[in-house]
Amino acid sequence: MMYELENKNSSVDKEYLIGLTQKYGTPLYVYDSCKIKKQYIKMKNAFSGIKNLIINYACKANTNLNILKFLQKLGSGLDTVSIQEVELGLKAGFHPKKIIFTPNCVSIQEIKKAVDFGVRINLDNLSILEKFGEFYPDYAVGIRINPHIMAGGNSKISVGHVDSKFGISYYQIPHIKRILKNTGLKIEGFHMHTGSDISNIKSFLEGAKILFQTAMDFPNLDYIDFGSGFKVPYKKNDIKTDLYSLSFSITRKFEEFCKNYGNQITLIFEPGKFIVSESGYFLVSVNVIKHTTSTVFAGVDSGFNHLIRPMFYDAYHCIENISNPNGHFHFYTVVGYICESDTFGLNRKVQEIREGDILCIKNAGAYCFSMSSNYNSRYRPSEVMIFNGKDFLIRKRETMQDLLRNIIEIL
Repeated sequence: MMYELENKNSSVDKEYLIGLTQKYGTPLYVYDSCKIKKQYIKMKNAFSGIKNLIINYACKANTNLNILKFLQKLGSGLDTVSIQEVELGLKAGFHPKKIIFTPNCVSIQEIKKAVDFGVRINLDNLSILEKFGEFYPDYAVGIRINPHIMAGGNSKISVGHVDSKFGISYYQIPHIKRILKNTGLKIEGFHMHTGSDISNIKSFLEGAKILFQTAMDFPNLDYIDFGSGFKVPYKKNDIKTDLYSLSFSITRKFEEFCKNYGNQITLIFEPGKFIVSESGYFLVSVNVIKHTTSTVFAGVDSGFNHLIRPMFYDAYHCIENISNPNGHFHFYTVVGYICESDTFGLNRKVQEIREGDILCIKNAGAYCFSMSSNYNSRYRPSEVMIFNGKDFLIRKRETMQDLLRNIIEIL
């Protein structure tokens, strides 16, 4: 079944974005709901050949309640990694059974809270699995497997290799079986996630092979969860995951597995960045142009306290001067106002930048605001969502009151 996208082109252009900065100030996050919907439907269409398919949005990418509500209305499920994300999902209207909780290194107390909420749970630790089986032998859970596959665009976002803290090694399957036998615990699915920004579909297929082989030894499963990690383009002509090639191979292999397994189970994907990354624009104002002996810096009214990916992952985000789109190109190092090395883009070719100009940093929908902080006691910025051709403030800019809210003065 192919899903149709309403013919509503996004109205997001340079002039519109500049207008939003005049209305809401900078720094400012802007999310285009049209793009979110387009990506969600693209995912559904790519894997439409799979009879029982579930798409769970990996909400750690962006947990703004309005984005969660929007995806819930589109029919998405939710992938969560903390009990707070579970609570946000419930508040956004997701049914508990459409939420999967896949924590890492959390206490059994946090997992008990997830049981109280009635959500699905994936466990990735033998110790926790054994404790869970003792407390809740009748509450079926999933198991996150570590497939020992090195994949991802950066070592910090590769989470399926042999030394990763995530998942139970597939070599430890006998230990899992022993715990199930001793506790009577039931397993409803197997989960895998090897990393982010994966462009080579062979990594997915290698993981699928391990999951299918593992699942064959466990009757009465309800699902297999492939996680995600699809690469999105960050620059012109950038490589990305070929969803349709992946779908062609995965669909065929999944159908073969179900036939051999003797049951048509559900296949789950958990895209986060793929759904929201390209929907986001981060708008900043240029405070100063600073010339040194070797570099021209464009200093803006933000920093890695608002967008840490370039500093943390060496991530590339396209930067455009939307105030001077026809200006001559020069090379700038775009930096922030944080009292640390704080670089958004090193030696970038950008239209001539002047003090007061508005720069647009693209692909700012995923792992940008959600990883922000108050470092240097800076306020976190506003967020705006474009929905049905109109702009809505979906998070207010912080104030000094927000910084002081939880402080208890003793002097």
